[in-house]
Amino acid sequence: MQRIEKKSADFALIVLMLLLLGIGIAVLYSASYAHAEKLGRSPHYFFYKQLVTIAVGGLACFVASRTPLALFRRTIPVLLLASLVLVLLTFVPQLSQQVQGARRWLFVFGQSFQPSELVKIALVIYLASIFSKKEDRINDPVNSIIPPLIVVSLFVGLILLQNDFSTALFIFCIAVLVFYVARVKIIYFLLLAAVVLPLGVVLLFSREHRVQRILSFLDPERDPMGSGFQVLQAKRALVNGGFWGRGLGMGSKKMGDLPEAHSDFIFAVVGEELGFLGMLFVLSLFLLLAYRGYTIAARSRDSFQYYLAFGLTSVVFLQAMLNMAVVAGLVPATGIPLPFFSSGGSSMLMTLIMMGLLINVSREAAPSGRLLFV
Repeated sequence: MQRIEKKSADFALIVLMLLLLGIGIAVLYSASYAHAEKLGRSPHYFFYKQLVTIAVGGLACFVASRTPLALFRRTIPVLLLASLVLVLLTFVPQLSQQVQGARRWLFVFGQSFQPSELVKIALVIYLASIFSKKEDRINDPVNSIIPPLIVVSLFVGLILLQNDFSTALFIFCIAVLVFYVARVKIIYFLLLAAVVLPLGVVLLFSREHRVQRILSFLDPERDPMGSGFQVLQAKRALVNGGFWGRGLGMGSKKMGDLPEAHSDFIFAVVGEELGFLGMLFVLSLFLLLAYRGYTIAARSRDSFQYYLAFGLTSVVFLQAMLNMAVVAGLVPATGIPLPFFSSGGSSMLMTLIMMGLLINVSREAAPSGRLLFV
């Protein structure tokens, strides 16, 4: 009976993913053609490049959705080791170079890859596995809390050394969320906060560009042609869009006024060309994606799948919320891409793999499940 039982994936989740991919590639083409021409390339350059990534990522998504989850658990040591080696390779000058002050990319045979994107998946799978194994002694600091904390701290520390504060902080916050849903006692979070918060403040103010980001967030008009330029242009793009938007392809800020319009600030193009209504629609799709993901987590049949689905959903959803908040001027600039939209092979590939894993968990989901965050 188990052999012939047909397990279907969450249809709504797949539809939401395809909708986001479709809108994302259309907006990317509109946002990137001017920048591609400025670089001396074909106006379709970023569009075609993203299509290739989506094709490869789609295949990886399908494989991840069909591979037994037990296999992923068995390969955790290999996955962590591979992530560690790739992160360390970014410190080899011959294989990497500084981009916007951070050394976070590997360049091999004309291709680039950002290892921190793989770290997000590796740590979620690792934390899901270790907490599911040690549920009966979850508050034993020696066996259940300190080992995963050391692993997380190692990767966060290396990414900080890359001068990528935003990604390091994001990964650390995702790990803390998984610790929380694993029901680690609040006292350990308080102890962690007592150490991490002062250290975080020191690190935040240890680099001039981080301080400039904070100052430009608090008062972008203070340096409108310098550190505040990107924030101001993003806000103006949103204002230009009004309620209905200027129409897809009709925005003006992407023509040169808005830096990184095709990557980190692509949501500003959504606002200018699709208007408030378009932004609301995209936001609604991400909210629905989060709802389906957290529902899959709540209905999962075992703790590993529960933590895995929760962690993967949190990575995609919170990354999207953070990116949108940056564009809207609600938080300082971070350099975190918008899933399914921003140009970048590493982010798109890893996002689709995470969606494949989430689809995989949905095949095993029960009709009803546990309460989240309790």
